[in-house]
Amino acid sequence: MKQGVSEDQRTRVLDLRRSHSFREVSQITGIPLGTVKTIVSRSGAFRDNEAHRAQFCLPPMQVSAGTSPAVQELPPQQGVTGDRDVDALLWLREVIGTGHPGHIEAAMEAAKRIKTPFKQLEERYRDWLRVKHPNNMFAALSSFDLGNLESLARSSVEKLRKQTEARSRFGDGIFSLTDAEVFCVSALDGLKPVDHFDLDKSEVAARFKARPDLMPNTLSDCIYELEYWSSLYWLRNACERYSGDPAPEASARDWFVFELLAQIRPRHKDEAKAVMRYLSISGRADHRQDCDRIIDNLLG
Repeated sequence: MKQGVSEDQRTRVLDLRRSHSFREVSQITGIPLGTVKTIVSRSGAFRDNEAHRAQFCLPPMQVSAGTSPAVQELPPQQGVTGDRDVDALLWLREVIGTGHPGHIEAAMEAAKRIKTPFKQLEERYRDWLRVKHPNNMFAALSSFDLGNLESLARSSVEKLRKQTEARSRFGDGIFSLTDAEVFCVSALDGLKPVDHFDLDKSEVAARFKARPDLMPNTLSDCIYELEYWSSLYWLRNACERYSGDPAPEASARDWFVFELLAQIRPRHKDEAKAVMRYLSISGRADHRQDCDRIIDNLLG
């Protein structure tokens, strides 16, 4: 380390580098550019944080007879509406909903033998629902897209895949708190919601920053953790619908890390491109103000 640079100066260089370029840090501090680069390189603070990644990581998959999907029996045929073709289509949707390829293939073949156009069956089912539930304005919604068996097959196969993955990773403990969630709950212990649910962002940030050992060092670390939270949500949701929502503390962590995408500088072009790809596929691009700040950060 070049002589004449104090510990306070080194700390300031590292703090500034999180949101400024090397050249900007040099200009702000008056420290030569080469020295700034040396300080940053030797600190290791801008390498991927392996301890962080070990914490925010799904358990490895354990393949066994207990985790493999058992072939379900065909659901019983029932006379739901009294309309033979409508009831046949409803039953085939149940069969496809099992997610098992053999059942799906047989159901798709059987569907070809229904001569009534599926659009007519949707309308007939919708009319039946309206009569059956006259005071429920949402009852007819379940009739929409009734005949789109291909889409149902794709989503059912994906749901079964996620259920199988959840069992192989977590066994029966898919809804138990993970180590990452326990960390979040512990770190934010005592914080009270400011608007019945959300925790104060500044207090959340201060609590998590007080644990630098588990802070993302890089944008790649941020994406790694954000994908962890997304995967955990969808695995749980596949096992029990509407049950994937995280604890408030975990949700606060997720948004805290998302906002770091607008603060941590990209190390190189590929890392910036990875953030752009994440925004395009994560469903969070509609948070316009946050995304504008992230893009400004990526462009420098």
